[in-house]
Amino acid sequence: MVSPINYNWFHFFFTALILLLSPYPISAKSKSFKPKGLILPISKDQSSNQYLTLIKQRTPLVPLKLTLDLGGLILWVDCEQDYVSSTYKPVHCNTPQCPSSYGCINNICGFLADNPYKGSVLVSAQLGFDVASIQSTNGSNPGPLVSLPKLMFTCSLTSMLQGLANGVTGMAGLGRHKLSLPSQFSSAFRFHKKFSMCLSSSQGVVIFGDEDVSKSLIYTQLILNPVSTATTSFASEPSSDYFIGVRSIKINGNNVPFNKTFLKIDEQGFGGTKISTVNPYTVMQTQIYKAFVRSFIKELAQVPRVSAVAPFGACFNSTYIGSTRVGLGVPRIDLVLQSKKVKWSIFGANSMVNVKEDVVCLGFVDGGVNPRTSIVIGGHQLEDNLLQFDLATAKLGFSSPLLIRQTSCANFNFTSNA
Repeated sequence: MVSPINYNWFHFFFTALILLLSPYPISAKSKSFKPKGLILPISKDQSSNQYLTLIKQRTPLVPLKLTLDLGGLILWVDCEQDYVSSTYKPVHCNTPQCPSSYGCINNICGFLADNPYKGSVLVSAQLGFDVASIQSTNGSNPGPLVSLPKLMFTCSLTSMLQGLANGVTGMAGLGRHKLSLPSQFSSAFRFHKKFSMCLSSSQGVVIFGDEDVSKSLIYTQLILNPVSTATTSFASEPSSDYFIGVRSIKINGNNVPFNKTFLKIDEQGFGGTKISTVNPYTVMQTQIYKAFVRSFIKELAQVPRVSAVAPFGACFNSTYIGSTRVGLGVPRIDLVLQSKKVKWSIFGANSMVNVKEDVVCLGFVDGGVNPRTSIVIGGHQLEDNLLQFDLATAKLGFSSPLLIRQTSCANFNFTSNA
């Protein structure tokens, strides 16, 4: 039996094709095949605004629907319900794989299972190994399924699934941590510790490994927050979230006036700007948000405002706004990074949200007076932008919106009959 995969993406990344693939995975220990990268399909759950992925795990293999957490420490799954596998092995205490900070229970290494959607964490979760099967790529074309005999994950409780999308059995962590999926994949297959993410309102993809799209991206430094921003952590741990150095915000080329000290990370780990798949929309500290909204309204003064629709603070009559290739014709938003020439530009498709007929809202929300992080760039602003996280060099590469190229992340069609 073979399984067809229709695999099509924009021109500078992968070529469109259909390839027949064996349903039997090749082991990570195989000397005859070394993938350059791995692929995870991403879909968006419309009811929860969560980004979901699928990984096959256990023996026999079981497909796991997981909520993606860009800053998550590790893969964790519900082991309380129907976890059956002949290849599961616990991680024992006093072994190199066991992080000593998290303690031990009955000689089994403990670790965290963090659910940021509910702000809950299980500190007594158990670390274990099991087989996992992932789609491979050679950097240009899809390849066979490959097997990781000992993918490390956290065994959690069913109660930790509260707040996650229907049918989800855990979370897939992609954060800056030695146990996250990017770190484990690169270690198992000896490819570079980096991954690319392309989210969509429907379907997208995460690709781990050695794909080269450097000519299509702008680069900025990833900043390490020395203090963990997880729900629960140990004092000595840095944050596993991805922070970037936003220095100012411009709308239509005009500076948004606010206290720039909010953009710096202080000694307690407060402040700064991070990227998140957990927040559906970009969240801003109250003073930044109010100045941002005032500036945007000023630049869009010709369009009548309408009553605000929660959680947004500024909404408009969309019949007065024209359309462009990159969404509604509204003022451009620039997050200015290390120099005036290096900026993350946000156009109408990523700045505006259609809430009802003839009403659109500015897709940014008020995060309160004293949030942990001053700006959290959320999912809506990430969609149809290619992001490359290079953990080895601590750099973020980002594209301009793919809509400018008349394509989108949804054009990556990932379907399988396996």
